[in-house]
Amino acid sequence: MYLYHFGLAELPFTLTPNTSFYCDLQVHHEALEVLLTALKTGEGFIKVTGEVGTGKTLLCRKLLNEMPDHFVTAYIPNPYLSPAELRQAIASELGIVGIDELDQHKLTQSIERELLRINQTGRSVVILLDEAQALPQESLEALRLLSNLETESRKLVHLVLFGQPELDERLATRELRQLRQRITFSYQLRTLNEEELGRYLHHRLQIAGYKGPPLFTSASVRILHRACRGVPRLANVLCHKALLLAYGAGRHQILLKDIKAAVIDTEDASGLGLSPYWWLAGGAVLGLGVVGTAWWQGWVPL
Repeated sequence: MYLYHFGLAELPFTLTPNTSFYCDLQVHHEALEVLLTALKTGEGFIKVTGEVGTGKTLLCRKLLNEMPDHFVTAYIPNPYLSPAELRQAIASELGIVGIDELDQHKLTQSIERELLRINQTGRSVVILLDEAQALPQESLEALRLLSNLETESRKLVHLVLFGQPELDERLATRELRQLRQRITFSYQLRTLNEEELGRYLHHRLQIAGYKGPPLFTSASVRILHRACRGVPRLANVLCHKALLLAYGAGRHQILLKDIKAAVIDTEDASGLGLSPYWWLAGGAVLGLGVVGTAWWQGWVPL
């Protein structure tokens, strides 16, 4: 790969949500502040939505890392679970033993007892659910019932839902109006503007160990922004391919033609009005990018 070529210690534009690469841009800083404030004020239901690739999972993991010691956390990364499976996952995260031997009634009682025990120690439980738009209807109702648990002065559990805009659409239905009314804090992640995207790219390269002159010019960032529409995940894909192309050509600078070729090679990127045959001028190099990207995503060995 291109690590040694560019003097990098690790790949800067992977798709894995790695909190060491977290860039404290305004949109993510505001979201994190909203979440921490809502939790500290004792709110029961909190919701964060955003388009695919805008950084919801990274924000969720960052929140887990920043959570004050006062909170006991339960993280459910894949909530496509039935109510029974969801209760089991929560019980497991809370450290309840013998859950496989309990029926649903006794499991619910065990969860309630554990929540009360934690509350009596002066702490609070936070359940974070990523990809919450995938929750079945019955499981959303189970969460609402779980949020009913409270003492005379405080909630026993706080729930934070991270999801795509489809979550908002589901919550807007009449069937989920009771749950919708319990959401007291919400935040919608937007995409990055051009200036933020430039900072984001520079930050990731620095974290990865790059120490040379800027790899992406202002013109490159402008084209990247148009192509990725400000979506960080898509920017990562395009930048990775552009680095592969520069490496394949033996260059230490990213050219506009590298970015344009990466755009043509990426299905979800905006086409920028380029001909689908534009890349033929550098087909061999683009082929390196395709193969390198396949290795990066674990498709073929290199």
